[in-house]
Amino acid sequence: MAGSFDFKKLRKTITIYTVLQVFLGLLFVFAAFKFQQQLALEGRPQRFMHSVLIALGMQLALFYPLSRGAQWEATREADSALIGITPEQQKTLRTRRAVTDVLKSAVFLFFGTFIWKMPRETFFLSLVLFSFLLTFLSYSQYFTIAAKRLIKERS
Repeated sequence: MAGSFDFKKLRKTITIYTVLQVFLGLLFVFAAFKFQQQLALEGRPQRFMHSVLIALGMQLALFYPLSRGAQWEATREADSALIGITPEQQKTLRTRRAVTDVLKSAVFLFFGTFIWKMPRETFFLSLVLFSFLLTFLSYSQYFTIAAKRLIKERS
């Protein structure tokens, strides 16, 4: 799309995602500390490292879908920053935004339901919580990187 852009909303979104990244990072460190203590008390300290490594492996498997989804969302947000956008383009962008919001909500609800319904085994709880935190942390990082690159390209 050629034309001039107003990236004010996108820059605010990047700021929100940056704050989210800091919060999720701190929450990850806190949860890791608590799970490490709990597993050590249970006499299974090696299981902590297993849960971290499995969660990282899951992130490697999710790298491509997460980065593509974040790129898709960043492109949509950059496209919506075009000044003088037509009503048809607005409708298309709203539809794309709704699809993205539904997918993110579904992933969030999946993790929430999974954590709520699973047995209270510390190792599995740590594994699922680490995967949840790393998934949303990775997605927000990929979005921020893609959005900054698009702002730079289109400015």
